[in-house]
Amino acid sequence: MGLFDFAKDIGKKLFHREARAAEAAASIQQHIEADNPGVDNLQVEFDGGTVKLSGSARSSEALEKAVLMAGNVEGVTTVEIDGMEAPPIAAGVEYYEIKSGDTLWAIAKHFYGNGGKYTEIFEANREVIKDPDKIYPGQKIRIPAAS
Repeated sequence: MGLFDFAKDIGKKLFHREARAAEAAASIQQHIEADNPGVDNLQVEFDGGTVKLSGSARSSEALEKAVLMAGNVEGVTTVEIDGMEAPPIAAGVEYYEIKSGDTLWAIAKHFYGNGGKYTEIFEANREVIKDPDKIYPGQKIRIPAAS
C-alpha cells in the first residue's frame, strides 16, 4: 500500500503549474508541516504530479492525514509513501471521495446511519477540512470506524 490516487485539477492551490518541482515540493511540505498531523523528519519530492513522502509517522492516522493533505492539492495526481515509516493502517478506516452536493451530514448518515456524527468525520479530517461547510467534489477524506 504505497500509492494513492487523486484528481489533478482540484484541491488547494499551493503553487502555479509552471513552478519548478523543488518549489512545488517545498510548498506541499510547508502545507503539511503547518498542521503537522504527527510526521517527523518529513521530506517531500514532487515530479509531474507525483508526490513522494518520506519520514516517520507517529501513527497510522498521522500517515493517512499527511497523504490526504498532499493529495488534496491542485496538481497532485499520486502520493507515494514507500519512504514513510509508520504503524500499519488501522482496520476499519475507509476513504471517501466527495461528490457534488455532498455534505458532511449526508456522508455521516451514509456511513454511520446518523448525520449528527458529522463532527466525528470533521475531527478525523481537521487537517484536511478547515471548515465543515467548505468541502468540494473530488476531495478525499478519511472515514474512521464508527464509535
